[in-house]
Amino acid sequence: MKFLLPFRSCFTSDDAAVVDEHRNEGLPTKHGFRVFSYKEIKAATSNFHSSNKIGQGGFGSVYKGRLRDGTMVAVKALSVELESLRGEREFVAEIAALSDVKHQNLVTLRGCCIEGADRFLIYDYMENSCLARSFLAEEQTRKKFDWDVRRNISIGIARGLAYLHEEVRPYIVHRDIKGGNILLDRNFTPKVADFGLSKLLGDNISHVSTRVAGTLGYLAPEYAISGHLTRKSDVYSFGVLLLEIITGRPVVAFDLENGEHHLVQKVWEVYRKGTLVKIVDPVLVKGYPEEEAVRFLKVGLLCVQEAARFRPRMSAALKMLTGETDVVDVKISQPTHIVNLMDIHIEDRKSNQSIFSKESDSPTAAL
Repeated sequence: MKFLLPFRSCFTSDDAAVVDEHRNEGLPTKHGFRVFSYKEIKAATSNFHSSNKIGQGGFGSVYKGRLRDGTMVAVKALSVELESLRGEREFVAEIAALSDVKHQNLVTLRGCCIEGADRFLIYDYMENSCLARSFLAEEQTRKKFDWDVRRNISIGIARGLAYLHEEVRPYIVHRDIKGGNILLDRNFTPKVADFGLSKLLGDNISHVSTRVAGTLGYLAPEYAISGHLTRKSDVYSFGVLLLEIITGRPVVAFDLENGEHHLVQKVWEVYRKGTLVKIVDPVLVKGYPEEEAVRFLKVGLLCVQEAARFRPRMSAALKMLTGETDVVDVKISQPTHIVNLMDIHIEDRKSNQSIFSKESDSPTAAL
C-alpha cells in the first residue's frame, strides 16, 4: 500500500520514493528521522500492551516502548478513517512541523511508521510525563515543584514558543498550548509537544480557519470567535498556562457555593486590588521570591489581554520573564476569556476552504 497523497507532500520527491521503497526497513530519510517498520514498533511496545499505555489524546493513544538498542521512546498511534482522512492531516502536520525543527524545548521526533490505516509517530520518551499530569493534577504533586522548577519550566516553554514563532521559517503556530502538551524529561526540562493541530505560516500572514481547534479555556477569544489565527493566539494560551503554573489553580474551577471560577478573571481581580502575591500557589509558602512571582503573573496577564495587538511577542514575554525587560510600570488592559461553548466559531460545513490575509489588515494582527 502506498502512502496517501497528503503524507507524500511532506517530503521531497526523492524522500517520498525512499519512504515508499524502504518503509519497512527502518532507513533514515534526508530529514533526519527514521521510517520504522511496524514489526519494530509492535515489538518495542510489547504489542501495544495496556501496561505500556501512557496517554490518550484526541487523535489516538501514546505508548511507552523500548527499541532493540535499549532506547526508550514514546509511540503516538493515530488511526485514520480512510474515507474522510480524519487524522491524516494531523499526522502530516506533525511531521511537517518537526522534521526539520530542533530545539531543547521542543519534543524530538525520531521517526514515523505506516501500517494500513494506522500512522505512528515516534518521539523521545519523557520520564516525567506531561505538565498537566505531573504538576497541575493535585496539591500533592504541586508540592514537588518548587519555585526554581516552576521558573525554569515557564522560561523553557517561552523559549520553545519564541523559537517556533520567530526563528523558524515558515513560522509555526501550535494552536493547542496547554499543560497536557508540555512534556517533562528526567530533569524537568519542558518540551512543547503534540503538533497535530499546528499551522505553518509565512511572514506577515495570518490564517482564518473554518474549523477552530484547541482546548476551551486556552483559546484566544479572537480565534475562538472568528477563526482568526496568528502567533498571538499561542501567546494567549501561554499566558493562561503561565498563570496556572504560578497559582497552582485550574483554568476553570467549580464549587456549589460560588459557582464557576475562571482563572484569568480571578488573577485580574487581585491585580486590580494590587494584591497579586496573594494568588501565588500557597504550597510554595514563603520559599520563593515574591517580586519575581508577581512579575511572572503580570507577564501572564499581558499575554491574555483582550486585544491581541497589546499582547507581547513570545520573545518579548521571554525577556520579561528573565528580567531583561522591566514590567514594574507596564500597563495591562483587561483580559477576556471564552466562557460559553456557543461563542466558539463553528465550522462552515459547506466549505473546507481557508482564507489567508495580511496580519497588518487586522486589528488583532500579530505585531
